[in-house]
Amino acid sequence: MGRVSTEALPAGGDESTRRLRESLMVAGFTADGLLELLGAPAYAALARGETVPALRATRGEGPLETLVRLFLLRQPAPYERARAALHAEEALADGWLEREGPGGDSVRATVDVRPYSGPEGQDWWIVSDLGCAVGGAGGIGARRENGEDARGAVLGVGGASTTLAGLTVRTPVARALDLGTGSGVQALHASAFATRVTATDLNPRALRFARLTLALSGAQEADLREGSLFDPVEGEEPYDLIVSNPPFVISPAARLTYRDGGMRGDEMCRTLVRGAVGHLAQGGYCQLLANWEHRADEDWRDRVSAWVPQGCDAWIVQREVQDVAQYAELWLRDAGDHHGDPDAYAARYDAWLEEFEQRGTKAVGFGWITLRKTEAERPSVIAEEWPHPVEQPLGDVVLSHFERQDFLRRTDDAALLGHRFMLADEVVQEQVGMPGAEDPEYVVLRQNRGMRRATTVDTVGAGFAGVCDGTLSAGRILDAIGQLVGESPVELRERTPEAIRLLVEQGFLTPVEA
Repeated sequence: MGRVSTEALPAGGDESTRRLRESLMVAGFTADGLLELLGAPAYAALARGETVPALRATRGEGPLETLVRLFLLRQPAPYERARAALHAEEALADGWLEREGPGGDSVRATVDVRPYSGPEGQDWWIVSDLGCAVGGAGGIGARRENGEDARGAVLGVGGASTTLAGLTVRTPVARALDLGTGSGVQALHASAFATRVTATDLNPRALRFARLTLALSGAQEADLREGSLFDPVEGEEPYDLIVSNPPFVISPAARLTYRDGGMRGDEMCRTLVRGAVGHLAQGGYCQLLANWEHRADEDWRDRVSAWVPQGCDAWIVQREVQDVAQYAELWLRDAGDHHGDPDAYAARYDAWLEEFEQRGTKAVGFGWITLRKTEAERPSVIAEEWPHPVEQPLGDVVLSHFERQDFLRRTDDAALLGHRFMLADEVVQEQVGMPGAEDPEYVVLRQNRGMRRATTVDTVGAGFAGVCDGTLSAGRILDAIGQLVGESPVELRERTPEAIRLLVEQGFLTPVEA
């Protein structure tokens, strides 16, 4: 076995961890401090796992440069510089640092400690295995090249974890569950608004990293449990929020614990979705990232919608699609296979394609799934493709989406016309047509916030949306438009509710509650 499985992780009491946190703060080893030191290009490169720009930016001898080179760049530092940056002897005793060199005059970090900014500007730190960014020069591939065992490696914060954190509904809750916590990113976020946080992982090493992340960040302790999927919480009180960035990669073999779930195809994600309802409190949310197969004989929307259990509303958003060759290449690079033996690389590549061919898989979708437990007789299940840019965080957008579904479900067309609406913030109108034409060919409403949707409306729809300021009911607005354009108000009232519902569903119009 390699170092990942056997090396000791840092330990230490509350006081020594607090002193380490204070040292990091004093040195400016925070997200803002890192950005100021490195500059935007090197900071962005570091987030991609590329270290050369950051190495060039940290050639000074100050405490912040020393901490960056130790904890982020896998570089040794003279002991005296480390002592100027933190309580070096205590960090050595607790295992954050280890001595190096014949005389022990240099020290090296044992773990990656990455500054991370919370949603309200909190200074947090994510603790993970050294060099375990997804992809790039410092990724899993680098560990394999160094003879280290990458199978149980614990990754730090990456694009997937920040995406999920931005999606999470952040209303105060009593109980939250982070399923497959890894280095503890989602548990750390949940600690800011949940009374009690439970975090689980199949990898016991990950639980130890999650404990370090929470302790170093000054967050409340979580109830950490080892086990697969919902096994560690089976039969217990339900949760108000479940979040999961699971091992969703659809692979022919379970090689890396953090990404390969060990089930065939997209069965891991289906199992999570199907099992969530039994662990959610009424009105509770389950939010997870997922991959799903595209097969020639079925629409992906039907496939993933069928996963949703009875008693749950769902919003499924596909953000990206890759053909099977692109998908295999992405994750072979993630594992560093492209740097190894060409024959072994080709054999693994072929195994991926063979698995997909046997399953009839033509492509793989990436996206997010949000479930909400409901007592509604007609649950709302919406699956859509939205590959366009969005504005994070989206937690409030997710919450509003389900609130609008409730409104539409309980409001028939007659009540809809008696309701008042507000045009959502940052919605603009674009008219498209030939220059000089009297009337546009069509009108587009575009959101500049949240999902940043765009939808085409006719002149009646554009006029209706433009007048919605919460003052007049929908029916009265349509009556006025009918008189203005010479159309029968009765006919407008009959044919317009469907268009109004779509504008509400997509967030262009917000109901004004009495």
